[in-house]
Amino acid sequence: MGSGGLSRETDCEMFSLAPAVKPNRSIPEATVIPVLIYPDVRAAVEWLSAAFGFVERVRIGEDHRAQLSFGEGAVIVGDVRGERRPPRPGEVTHSVMVRVDDATAHYERARAQGARIVMEPTDFEYGERQYTAEDPAGHHWTFSETLADVAPEEWGRDFRHLGLVAVK
Repeated sequence: MGSGGLSRETDCEMFSLAPAVKPNRSIPEATVIPVLIYPDVRAAVEWLSAAFGFVERVRIGEDHRAQLSFGEGAVIVGDVRGERRPPRPGEVTHSVMVRVDDATAHYERARAQGARIVMEPTDFEYGERQYTAEDPAGHHWTFSETLADVAPEEWGRDFRHLGLVAVK
């Protein structure tokens, strides 16, 4: 049994239907949409737009929620309410990965807007150039530029101790 009580085979069969979801103009088209909590939604939208290039698509209330888009992806910025809280200082509970055309140029933009750089742009053996930044609320973002199409088994030989297995 996998997490949630479903077997791996059942998970694959049941959830392979995701691309056929019904359209709804009130929600981003992306299949996976992270919801990140910020103490000030309007300030977060302004900063994420200026530093990372997100575009606000829907605003819900003045400081309740906002839907942002980036290419074919999306993120929702939510307010602090009830048990919803941004990360605490020094705590990393998640990271959002965003694919970009030019990681170095994106890094320069983010740095110029005051992003705290956690990892400088770095080229990896799996064919990606990536950098990681922290936004003012403490959320971590990794931006990734594809340099080459590399099969996992090509770079995986150096990571066998981690149990790397290419799955279909």
